[in-house]
Amino acid sequence: MALIAAFVVAPRTLAARTSGSGFDDEQDLAASFRRAFAGYWSSGDREFSPGLERVVDHWFHYHVAKAVIATVLLVVLVALGILLWRAFLGTTGDKTGRQAGLASAGVLVTVLALLSLAAVVANIQGAKAPFASLLPMLGTVTGTGTNTGEGILADTLDQVRQRLADSLSTDGPPPPVLDVMISDFARYHVAMVVLSGIVAVVFVGISVASLKKRAATGQSDRRTRRVLGSFGVLSAVLTLVVTVVLVANMTTAADPAPPLLALFEGGW
Repeated sequence: MALIAAFVVAPRTLAARTSGSGFDDEQDLAASFRRAFAGYWSSGDREFSPGLERVVDHWFHYHVAKAVIATVLLVVLVALGILLWRAFLGTTGDKTGRQAGLASAGVLVTVLALLSLAAVVANIQGAKAPFASLLPMLGTVTGTGTNTGEGILADTLDQVRQRLADSLSTDGPPPPVLDVMISDFARYHVAMVVLSGIVAVVFVGISVASLKKRAATGQSDRRTRRVLGSFGVLSAVLTLVVTVVLVANMTTAADPAPPLLALFEGGW
């Protein structure tokens, strides 16, 4: 419970201290990113402006902090899950209440472990490409072309969409800023391809090991066979889910410009 609370609360403070950015909250971060992005786009330079560098650096540290805490949480939950399932399998005699309690706790911890694994993967991905992971904060602003912050951002997003559309219809190289965006967006999805591939291999290993151990367990030990069979089937299903994620991200990484355009057209 302490680690779950730390995962929610601590990363913002840790990121502010390690990066020296000092954003008050996520709303302040988003507003700063919108202003910095508009300035970066208008500059036309590949190198991030100081304001944008400050936001991206904070976001990198934020994801690193979350990834570390989520990893520690995952280790704790896996260890706790092993203890709970062993205790459940070791319960003998007429102890239906204890068995039900251990089974329920085991299921809960298993679900939390899977959520922690997802958090680890997502935050490593965000740390690998923090600029791309910030893009959804731009939202779907529409404006009237005024000199207000929202109007400037709306004009900027219109220009981004137009340049992206133009880059898809011509063979010429995109402008430097757009090239950085496309490259970082591709890196963001390549990271997920690698991570989901590793996770898929782990799930395959768990499924094979569980089903082999189930086959070697005597027919009389029904409870052990049920638990091992459940883990084997669950891991196989999760392997399929992760494989779908892998293929989807591989497709995007191979041709990132169209999905990036879809993102700027409202697919946030």
